[in-house]
Amino acid sequence: MQFGIIGGGSWATALAKILTDSGNTIHWFIRNEESIHYFKKRKHNPHYLSTAYFNPAQLQLNADINAVIDASDVIVIAVPSAYVEDALELVPAEKWVNKKVVSAVKGITPTKNQLLHEYLAETVQFPLKDYFTLLGPCHAEEVAAEKLSYLTFSGNNETETAAIATFFKTDYINTVVNTDVVGVQYAAVMKNIYALGAGIAHGLEYGDNFLSVYIANCANEMSAFLQKITTTGCSAKNYTASVYLGDLLVTCYSLFSRNRTFGNMLGKGYSVKAAQLELNMLPEGYFASKCIFKTNTQIQAQMPIANAIHAILWEQLTAEEGFKQIESFLT
Repeated sequence: MQFGIIGGGSWATALAKILTDSGNTIHWFIRNEESIHYFKKRKHNPHYLSTAYFNPAQLQLNADINAVIDASDVIVIAVPSAYVEDALELVPAEKWVNKKVVSAVKGITPTKNQLLHEYLAETVQFPLKDYFTLLGPCHAEEVAAEKLSYLTFSGNNETETAAIATFFKTDYINTVVNTDVVGVQYAAVMKNIYALGAGIAHGLEYGDNFLSVYIANCANEMSAFLQKITTTGCSAKNYTASVYLGDLLVTCYSLFSRNRTFGNMLGKGYSVKAAQLELNMLPEGYFASKCIFKTNTQIQAQMPIANAIHAILWEQLTAEEGFKQIESFLT
């Protein structure tokens, strides 16, 4: 089975390391020709996870996304959600025929407010039966350091999902399989919102006692949303499993979490623009907050924490005022 990777960031690089360490040769789309040249010469990504070195014989690097898709049976999409539409817009519908897609996208497409499988179904008629997800809890930095991590693969066909997962199993990666394709994607979106809030709380100098209560309430709020948004297709919705609760915990607590780091700056008084300039990025939770707020206008789940964070990010509510509101309803 030939694997292709779309994306050149830290998560894409971590997945490339996993696939090559498990013995696969991969086709890898990296947009920048200079980065490809550097990669071939120095054997590592010039911008992300520079401690992860690769065997050049296992890499087919290409700046042509269509060439990578043509050469691959399974395409792993690992592009930040804010840019996934731009990355895929030049791929004709016929290129996706008889391909399988593994989504490692942890967000919602910004212009259409869709999960990746919904976006692909609408734009290129991609069938859900050939769509799978690959999610954490798993930070790219710990993959680079080969610290034991767990990846959860989701797909409608559990047997086929398990078969794809075997290609990612290494000495430092264990794999889990479930069938909650919609739920795991929304959980990956929502944990970024709550982690950004955890960072704000830290920046406001709330302590660990408060943060534990905050995260417990976030877990309950996320579960209630997932129960409303997912009505079919899951054999066992165990929201305490690692892909739900575990990913929420690590994203809220870990110093590797970009959402937590960004939130911490907001809590310390930075504006969104100033934090963006300081860190040279906007984290997934920033865009996710607006997307989930819009989605929830339709399903009407009770989400006071997510709503307060949305107001801090998008409605000029101060961090102090927002967390005074959150204080009042935590249990």
